[in-house]
This record gives sequence, structure tokens and C-alpha cells, in this order.
Amino acid sequence: PSLTRKHTKSSARFTLFFQNQLGILWAGLEEMEKAQTYLEDAESLYNQYTKEIGTPPFDTHEHFLAEEERLTEQQRHKRFEKVYTYTLYYLAQVYKHLDMIEKAAWYCHTTLQRQLQFASYNPVEWAINAATLSQYYITKQSYMEGRLCLSASSVIFNQVKGSCSESPAEDSEEERDRCDQLQQKKAEIARCWIKYCLNLLQDSRKLLEDDVGELDWDRQEELKIQLKKEEEEKEQGRKSAVLFGSSETFDLIQSVEEKVSCTYPVDFTKAREVFLVGQNYVQEAKEFFQLDDHVTDHVEVVQDHSALFKTLAFFEEDQERRCKMHKRRIDMLEAVYKELNPQYYLLVCRQLQFEIGDTFYEMMELKVSIANRQDELDSHNIKKINHLAQSAITYYNLFLESLKNSEKKFPELLEADVLRPALVCKFRIGWLYSKMITSDPKTQLGNLQQSVDCYRFVVDYCKRQPEAAKVMEPELELCAEMATLLPARMEKLQAKLVAFV
Repeated sequence: PSLTRKHTKSSARFTLFFQNQLGILWAGLEEMEKAQTYLEDAESLYNQYTKEIGTPPFDTHEHFLAEEERLTEQQRHKRFEKVYTYTLYYLAQVYKHLDMIEKAAWYCHTTLQRQLQFASYNPVEWAINAATLSQYYITKQSYMEGRLCLSASSVIFNQVKGSCSESPAEDSEEERDRCDQLQQKKAEIARCWIKYCLNLLQDSRKLLEDDVGELDWDRQEELKIQLKKEEEEKEQGRKSAVLFGSSETFDLIQSVEEKVSCTYPVDFTKAREVFLVGQNYVQEAKEFFQLDDHVTDHVEVVQDHSALFKTLAFFEEDQERRCKMHKRRIDMLEAVYKELNPQYYLLVCRQLQFEIGDTFYEMMELKVSIANRQDELDSHNIKKINHLAQSAITYYNLFLESLKNSEKKFPELLEADVLRPALVCKFRIGWLYSKMITSDPKTQLGNLQQSVDCYRFVVDYCKRQPEAAKVMEPELELCAEMATLLPARMEKLQAKLVAFV
């Protein structure tokens, strides 16, 4: 039914406010569907009112005021729009709880826009909400929108008044708490920027890598042509895109956006530009998330830093330089790992053990590849390859040891979250022992036996536990093959050893 001018002019704002409150009430009781109904009714009321009536409604208290004391139409408009902005904000929260993520993101984006439009926002809260929204866009590979949210977040956060002093000891406790909270929020926004840069690099890698994880040159050329075309189209459509704030605010946001690309980097130069932006935000995040006070957060930031180096290495053609990047990863990860007590940070230690083992493994593969191009292996290269292999084995074994019970026995049944990592450790230890270089036949025989034992462990476990065979599908066939072939090689080696004796 159509709204009557008399009814709506006097009660529209109150009804909208009342519907909002009922929505909040039901949401607080975790009755999300009921909350959704009331809030969507409020949204419908606003849309119908603005379409049929247009002029802003009276505030309830105005009926008790003399004509000259009543609000101006501009004031009424602002207050009415503010209530509707809350409707959209609450709807965003309800849709999020109902796992209607796309709707939640749209309502959140619209809320942020309106808050800037009507200059009704807390800069810190606005900045954190915009940075959080960017993470949704990143998961959708919508990097232009993600970058916009993060750039707006950084610009609006800088509007916070009252800088922190350089002598916090002289400040009041209240002031120290305020500054601490500001520094934390700034670091949280920095972490969102890190995720933006990291995901952009990782998604680019997925588009460019071949079946063995190396850069596919043909795909690289195809992507360069495709991205150039898409970038031109995006820039043309950008003027009509959903943007934030006034022209002045938008200019500031655009200046931040220009510091990092939103298109997939297709070569080392472009990838390095994204990497350097991410690395700057790593340093910013670590200023607050220090190891002494924020162990888990600090480790996660360091792991993201390591992941930035790992992805950048993919774009590097020179294998020696790739090795140096992986060495940087090992240095930063080991420095953190050595500070942690596994008794209190077992899961974090496991993550680091596996990642450090993996990094030594990647370095060893690169060194073997470099050595294969040489006419003859010198003692230095042999020593280096063996050292990397042994280091990887050490960390993989630390991971496996952490899974043992109080009686130091390996579990008969691995938990789902460690099933694949544990079996991958065994598989890679087997591969590493088979690649170690030695001129001593007895040592070589011992290494091959270690290798066979690891491959058989994986094969036997997968026979007992069919679900393990599914998660180890890429490696299981090779394990079975090597468990069959290596014993024959060992027999020949043993025969030579006996003949020599």
C-alpha cells in the first residue's frame, strides 16, 4: 500500500529506528532470520518513503517544539539518512552470520560509502572495516576493489587526531592505552596490505606455473597480452565504479593506490614491485606485533614475509639468486623458531619445522639442478648439497618427533590436520637420502636403506588407511615404485662391496 504523506512525515524516522532496534534485539538473541526480516522491512520502508514522499521526515521530538525551534530540512535529511545507514550496517552483520557473504560485502561497502558521504564515522573503526572488507575482495580475485578499500583505509586512518608522544612513560595510563590501540589498528591494516600483496603474487604464480611448478614461458606471453587488454578496459570503466568519499578524499586514496598494482605481475620486475610494498608493510606490522608480547601474531607476520620471498623466487630466472631468497627465508624462520618453547607453542613450532624443512628441500633441489649443468661436481658443491639435504631431514624429523606420544611412540592413526604433512615428511626424507652424495659404499647403502624405509612407511600406512591414499595420491605411486626399485640397486651395491672385501 502507498504511504500517506501525513503518516510518514511524522513517523517514518521513528519506524525505521524502531525496526532497526528490533533487528538488533533478535540478532543479539541469535535469531538471525527474524533480525533479517525486521531489517529488510526497514530497508523497504526507506526505499518506499524516498520514492513516494522524498522530503525528509520529522524527528519525533519536533512535534513538541515551536515552529522556529524545529530542525531544518537539511538536518532532518542527515538524521534520516544516518538511521538508514545503520539499517544497512546491521543488515551486513546479519547477512554475514547467515553466510550470505556476497550480500554482506555489498552492504558493508555501501555502509562505508554512506558514512563518508554524510561525514558520520569514527576514522579508526571505518578504516578497520574497510581493510577487513578488502580481504573479501582479495578472495574473489577482485584486486582493484581490494586495493581501493585498503587505500581508503590508510587515508581515513590518517585522519585520527592526536599523535602519540615519543616519551610514552611520561603520558597518563589512559593516553598510553589510546596510543597502544592506535598502533595495534595501524599494524592490523598493515597485515591486510601484506595479504593483498601476497595473494596477488600467489594468484599470478598459479596462472603462470607449469605442471612441475616452474614458470611457463608461453603462458607468460599470453597473460601479458590478456592483462594489457583487461587493464585498458578496467581503466575506462573505473570512472563509473563504486568509489569512496569526496573528490578531495578520492584524490588522496588514488595517490595511495598508485603505489601498488592491482593487475597480476607477469615477470620478476613487476613481481618485485609488489613484493617491496608487501615487505614495507611487514616492517610496519612488526613494529607493534613484536615477539615478546604478541608471539602468534609475530610468527604469522614472519611466515607471510617468508611466503613473499618464496613467491618472488618463482619469478626469478637465476637459480643462484633463487637460492639466496630461500636462504633469507630460512634465516628469518629459524630466528623465530629458536625463541619458541614447543611445550607452549607446539602447533606454531610444527608449522615452522615443516616450512623450514620445505625451504631447505627447495634449496637442495635448486643446488642439484645447478650441479647437473656442470661437467664435474667439486667437493664444495657436494658438501653444500649434502648439508642442505641433512638440514631438511633434521627439520622434517623434528616435525615427526612432535607427533609422538608421551611414550615416544608414533601414532597408529594420524589426525586429519597432520596426516598429509606427516606423510609428505616421510616421502621427502626418503627422496633426500637417495640424493645424498658419498663415495663411501657403506654410507651410500645406509642412505638407501633409510630411503626405502621411508617409502615403505608411506605405502604401508596408505594400505592400512584408505583415506591417506587419497590425500597422498600425487606421491603414493612414486613411493611404491621406489620401494620396489631401490632394493635391487642396494643388492648390486652390496654385491660390489662383498667383491671388494
